[in-house]
Amino acid sequence: MVSQNIELLFHEHLSANNHAASDYFGLIRKLVGLRNSAPPGSPDFRQANEAITQAYALVEDEIRTNTNPPTQQVSFGTSGWRGIIGKDFSLHSVGQVAQAIVAMYRSLDQDDSLAAPLGVRSFAEAQQRGAVVGFDNRFGGSLLAERVIEVLTSNGITVHYAHEATTGTLSAAVLMVQAAFSINLTPSHNPLEYAGFKFNAADAGPAASEVTSRITENARQLIAGGKTPPLAPDTTLVKGCDALACWRELIARGASLHGLDYLGIIAAFHAAPECVVAVDCVHGASRVHMRSLFGNQPSDRLILLRDQADPTFGGVAPEPSSQNMQQVLATLRQRPEPLKLGVIIDPDADRIRFSDGTIEIDMNLFGAMAFHYLHEKKGRHGLVAKTVATSNFANAIAKGLHEEIFEPKVGFKEFKPVIGKALVCFEESDGISVIGHTPEKDAYIGLILALDMMLTMKKNLGDYLGEIQAEYGHYYPARGGVEVSRQGKALLDTLAGLEKYATGTVLDIAGQPRKITEVITIDGRKMILEDNSWLMIRPSGTEPKVRFYVEARSESGKDGLFAAAKVMLNEIGLL
Repeated sequence: MVSQNIELLFHEHLSANNHAASDYFGLIRKLVGLRNSAPPGSPDFRQANEAITQAYALVEDEIRTNTNPPTQQVSFGTSGWRGIIGKDFSLHSVGQVAQAIVAMYRSLDQDDSLAAPLGVRSFAEAQQRGAVVGFDNRFGGSLLAERVIEVLTSNGITVHYAHEATTGTLSAAVLMVQAAFSINLTPSHNPLEYAGFKFNAADAGPAASEVTSRITENARQLIAGGKTPPLAPDTTLVKGCDALACWRELIARGASLHGLDYLGIIAAFHAAPECVVAVDCVHGASRVHMRSLFGNQPSDRLILLRDQADPTFGGVAPEPSSQNMQQVLATLRQRPEPLKLGVIIDPDADRIRFSDGTIEIDMNLFGAMAFHYLHEKKGRHGLVAKTVATSNFANAIAKGLHEEIFEPKVGFKEFKPVIGKALVCFEESDGISVIGHTPEKDAYIGLILALDMMLTMKKNLGDYLGEIQAEYGHYYPARGGVEVSRQGKALLDTLAGLEKYATGTVLDIAGQPRKITEVITIDGRKMILEDNSWLMIRPSGTEPKVRFYVEARSESGKDGLFAAAKVMLNEIGLL
């Protein structure tokens, strides 16, 4: 029966000898569903697995042979370029985008306007300092990385090749080997059909807008021209790079600033029989590092979930979501140890979410806890940085501790002005870094920080959170959104109608009047109400969607804020 189903699925999704007309990932998703419905190890399970392998062989052929332009025009944003494996990401297109980056560095010799944001003064300097290159667990990642390396070395650029690695460790490698830039083949938390191409400059952080705009412009010109220079790779320019070793060196160097003794924390974990840690890698790149991160010491108190290589992610959306956190929660609830830490990490390990087996703690709360911990328990002083769409829990703590808060628009690159000054930089989408560490979000630093909290205070994260909330108040953040019929300038023009909701305006929130006491407009419109609850409306930068971010002072209050946001959109004619 399964074999008949497989045959039908191949017939439905494939067009003979026509990659462009074949829906390989629609097929793979259905095959994963068949595999998941069969008992592991059964004949049906094996047949579905074999069929998935066959489908991926077709994807690999498309990656190797497709010379058509990407189906969606290349656009290089803060998190780089993302697209469908095979259809958008092929050896040909990835080589063109790599060549576009080379062209940007070559142009420094005639125009140094990008020298400051790139951190490099000439093409010769870029060649000598070189590039760190790596990839996550996506299908075809090593193939695409090898094409990038061929392009770079053909242009005399040294390559520090890290193979499969995480965003945080690659960022650390840029700093430790003093590379000119890094290229990471990852689409972060996007679904299984996506590939990605992430570029960081010499500061190891997300690239500035003028840099990503230049890469986009160069790539589109190369693709429109349809030609790329012939390759003459120089394998002597390729050096091995242990990205995790670079990360370890960086955290040791930064210890005087952030106060985290990495080796001491790991030793304390192994010496603490009352402590258990569960890490869900969701099949991503963190699985290649996690045991080494914990010192390669065998321990039944370090539990790794979904740590097998699987580019399908078992059919789930590979993000640190509440739904995906359930395995971690169930695992911790069955453990006898009193101190419990669970985390879930996305494929390139730049996002992380936490649990103590009782409650889930997202970055809205953990980032504020991290600031409080470094300030009050580690004795560090300095400001806290979080994006405007992130919980105001950190604002309340900063006010109580008489510290400043830096609150830029959404995007980790927006923290550049306070890198080296802010104790913690974090955003609600589960990204964090700390002073003395990388300017890139890094799940590993979040994990080590959470482990240190638990071991130092001998209490679970939820208990520590409760103590802070008792002093600074309870905050209940959430986010959502709606699809709309407008995009770009038309959407922005319509959203301008929200300006009528000014300071002093009284809103109906679940039948209760609430006055707007402050309006922040650096990224959409954030309206703060008299009880310090708030709602924020901003357009998506890439889709015809409007995103809502809300924060209530009670769990039940979130629905009223979401409803009020929809009323506003209806009143300006958007719904």
